[in-house]
This record gives sequence, C-alpha cells and structure tokens, in this order.
Amino acid sequence: MEKMAKDLHVMMLPWSAFGHLIPFFHLSIALAKAGVKISFVSTPKNIQRLPKIPSNLETLINFVEFSLPTPQDESLPEGAEATVDIPPEKIPFLKIAYDLLQYPLNKFVADQRPDWIIIDLVSHWMVDISRENNVPLLYFSVFSAASFLFLGHPGCLAGDSQKNLRPSWESMTSPPEWVDFPSSVAFRKHEAIGAFEWIYGTNASGISDAERVATILNSCQGMVIRSCTEFEGDYLTSLNKIMKKPVVPLGLLPIVKPKARQITDGSWGEIFDWLDQQKRKSVIFVSFGSEFKLTRDQVYEIAYGLELSGLPFLWALRKPNWAIDDVDALPLGFSQRTRGKGIVSIGWAPQMEILGHPSIGGSLFHSGTWLRRVWAWK
Repeated sequence: MEKMAKDLHVMMLPWSAFGHLIPFFHLSIALAKAGVKISFVSTPKNIQRLPKIPSNLETLINFVEFSLPTPQDESLPEGAEATVDIPPEKIPFLKIAYDLLQYPLNKFVADQRPDWIIIDLVSHWMVDISRENNVPLLYFSVFSAASFLFLGHPGCLAGDSQKNLRPSWESMTSPPEWVDFPSSVAFRKHEAIGAFEWIYGTNASGISDAERVATILNSCQGMVIRSCTEFEGDYLTSLNKIMKKPVVPLGLLPIVKPKARQITDGSWGEIFDWLDQQKRKSVIFVSFGSEFKLTRDQVYEIAYGLELSGLPFLWALRKPNWAIDDVDALPLGFSQRTRGKGIVSIGWAPQMEILGHPSIGGSLFHSGTWLRRVWAWK
C-alpha cells in the first residue's frame, strides 16, 4: 500500500545558489503543509541565511548541515559557501567543493533511508547514491520548461547525454527543430557565445552543466518544475510529450502572495511610506539581486537612464565590490539630482513586498527565473 503524505520522508538537496535554495525552501514548506517530513540539506552558512520556518511546521522540516569541503588548492575564498559569495569565474571551484559532499551524503542516505530524494542540476553523483540505496530520485527544475526545450531535446537528454544537445553557439540563435509550435525563444549572438561555453564547455570541475543535467534526467523517476500551464502551456505539453517520464508543473513558488506592507520600521519603513504616496503603477523597481555583479559602467548607465527617464523609481542596489563606500557606488551628484523623484537603497531589499505594492508599475532586473511569479501577482 502506498504511504500517506504524513508517513513520507523527503530529502531536499539544492545547489548552493540562492536562486535555487529559496525555491527548494518554498517547496519544502509546501510539502510540510501536506504533512511530509523534510530533511533540507545544505551548508551551515547557507542554512543560516534562509527564511525562518513557520512555527507550525518546525517539527516537520529539519535543516541538515554539512560543512562544505575545502578544495586542496584553496581556490575558494574563506567562508564562501554559495555563488553570492564569489565572482562568476570562481563558480566551477564551488562545484568542485560541492561535489565532495557526495561522500558524507552517501552515509546520510544509507542511515536515514528517505522515501524520496529531490535534487538540483549540479549533483549528478546523487544518481549513484540513490541507486545504491534504492531510493527514488526526482529532479526539481527552478528553470522553465522553455529552457529545457531550447537547450536540448529532452528525450535525448534523458537517454544519451551526447545526442541532440546544441552543437554550437550559432545553433542557439534560433529555436530548435524539435519545438513544433511558433516560438521566439532564442539568444542573440553575444548571448549565445557566453551561454554555450558556460553550459556545454569544459570547466575546472571536469564536467559540464549539460552533462550533469543529462546524467540526472537519464536516471531520475520524474521531473518537477516551477512553472504552470497558464505561462508556458505549449512548452509543458511538448516537454511531457518527449521526455518519456512524468513532468509535473508545481505552479509558481511561493504559493502565497506576501502582504505588501510587512516591514514598517527603519529605513524600509520610510521607503514604504514613500511608495504609499506615489500614484498607482507609477514607480519602476530596479533590482539585479545578489548574484549579478554589476560593473561601474553598468551601474552608471542604469543611473543615467533612470535620471533621463523622469520616472519615479526605487533602486535596490547591492554595494559593488569596486565601490569604496555607498556614495562611491553612484555617479557624482546623482542622488542630489534625483532627490524626491527616486530612492536608491544600498543592500538587502524585501523584493516580494515591494513587487506586491500597488505603486509599482514596472521592474528592471536580470530576467531571473522569479520573473514569472512577479507577473502572476499583477
């Protein structure tokens, strides 16, 4: 007889990037609400930076900490445990350290015997661990169905990792032949060159991202994806057709729309007071998150663009590593020239609450995978 939800134990293993950790956390919350016991596995520093577990779910979600092994060549800065802690060129070295977690995790799975393991795109070595311990494996994609159809034929990704992947960066400038409906999903030339090398090229970890994903898709029992038919119905239909194993859209996470005014004290209390005074859908919100490292030229161009637009704006800017202080992060005189018209907040920002505010009429960011849930709320 199949187990009821309250009898299930699920192990969650996200990649060490907050664009992955947070969706895995939200999925853990959703499963715990159904009574599923969760073991959420990551490193100590990453777990400390996650949101708090709702008090009524604390007995069902267990944070399991494993220290990130240090590569012998000391290629990672001290204290780096996630992509936010390092420049992009160091990410392959973070993957080397992350791959070393397979050894303590093999023992953890053997001891705990979870009913399911839900993994991310990097941990291809969990395939052997799940097989050895006879635990079924699910792949949770924080990316869209369109991205999978674009990067390679999913039926071949799940069979032969070397067949029907994108053969060159030129091939990424047009929709693939296996997309049998009108689609405009494609890279421009300069985007395609970088993306192809990043996904299919060799790196210090010794295995490409494409090979990692192909290994997982070949052996997992199914795929769950943060998407819904309302946003990409044709892509999900096509993905289901050619994957030859279950593909389950989870909807848009987080499931519950946050209240627009949860923070009322400190500088953000004042910022929300300012937003309350603006016209409905009149403010542009600018935020490139913690992962995207802007150069001085990029920051200055964004600043000049906002100034020239004449639109009211709220810019959440993480202090760049090239800036001496907060003042140095912006063009000379920018704050004085835009006083009263816009606000620049340096550091962390409550993005969900901001995006839910009625005065926000548009947003400028790096087109991360959380784009879809923004429009779901508008």
